[in-house]
Amino acid sequence: MGNCLHPVETSFSLDKNETEWLMDLLNYSYEENDYDFPSNYSVGAAAPCRSCNLLDSSSLPFFILTSVLGMLASGAVLFAILKPLFHWQICPSWPVLAQLAVGSALFSMAVPILAPGFNTVHSTGLCYLGYWVWYTSAFAQALLIGCYACLNPRVNIGQIRGLTLGLTVALWGAAGLLGLPVTLASDVYNDLCTLASDKDLEVLKSAHSAICFTIFTVFPLALLAANGLKKALSKESGPWVSVLWVWFIFWWPHGMVLLFDALVRSKIVLLPSCPSQQILDVMLNLAEVLAVLHCVATPLVLALFCHQTTRRSLVSLSPPARQSSPTDAFAGKC
Repeated sequence: MGNCLHPVETSFSLDKNETEWLMDLLNYSYEENDYDFPSNYSVGAAAPCRSCNLLDSSSLPFFILTSVLGMLASGAVLFAILKPLFHWQICPSWPVLAQLAVGSALFSMAVPILAPGFNTVHSTGLCYLGYWVWYTSAFAQALLIGCYACLNPRVNIGQIRGLTLGLTVALWGAAGLLGLPVTLASDVYNDLCTLASDKDLEVLKSAHSAICFTIFTVFPLALLAANGLKKALSKESGPWVSVLWVWFIFWWPHGMVLLFDALVRSKIVLLPSCPSQQILDVMLNLAEVLAVLHCVATPLVLALFCHQTTRRSLVSLSPPARQSSPTDAFAGKC
């Protein structure tokens, strides 16, 4: 990660004569325009607030290792689910689990494109693709988990092919559309794929922050509230709570911090000091790190969920009914 103990010193410095000359120039311009210049003004106060970036080029090994582990784990889970010997009737939720594994694998593939210090991004098109795959896969996984939690208590998604296909197309299509704002707001600066600082794209960045806050933060809270309200009002169960909900832990802070950062950029929320801005920047980096780690944790969560579902299915299976013999059939006719 980045080194915060030795911050980079700015190359902009003024000696005593240059400072006096700059102060005289500022005082002269304010006197010409009949403005009152503050007496306690200092040139150092106008210096930019420099934050410690945790995700610089030194964090490249973290991104590469996470990407490799995520692709290997997701591929292993996907192979275990789709292999011919897999008992699909024991784990009827396998279509949802397979899509979650595909989403995790796609996210793992996009991590190196957006990793700082990799120096492989030289085209805006590749940057667009990286951001689009990054957030489309995340949005799709969130929507899959939410829809599965809402529909599974009433409808078995895995056993209705038409419903499974329709939900797959609808959810992945919606996720692709939701990933467009951040895609169009990204660009390449110094071989680094990042969000553009153009003020004309501020609307797209604000829309992306609102989408992330809704999908990653409000959506799981709404599911929990619906589950608790359903249990309180009736005996029927609400959205099915499962181990898959652990996924939202990795993305919940990301939605919160992005929304707060958008409010700060739009001057709706004013930070009182430079340390407050530095804390916000550190929180943005930590939230991104936690979100990246989900591609390693998601295959483990899927394996645990499949194991739990298989055990419940085996326990609930009743012994096969005894087949009637010809003698029993003859006795029945008599």
